[in-house]
Amino acid sequence: MMSSPAIHYRDKVFAFFSTKQNMVFKLGKDYPMETLKVTTQEFSPFTNKKPLTGWYEVTYDDSEQWLPMSELALHLAIKNFK
Repeated sequence: MMSSPAIHYRDKVFAFFSTKQNMVFKLGKDYPMETLKVTTQEFSPFTNKKPLTGWYEVTYDDSEQWLPMSELALHLAIKNFK
């Protein structure tokens, strides 16, 4: 994640391109995932650790949804900026 190409809002990452060629978006742990029109999975970059809370991965097969997901993640980043 640290070396991956990423999209920032006020120096905070809200989306990035994973090493598996997927996009990962920060939606937050309380986001109602059932409202999304795309299949996501919790982002779990570590073998022996639990997934990163609030981060969700969208595969290349659903790449047409990357732009709307980026816009959603940006909206949430702006809303939650402190």
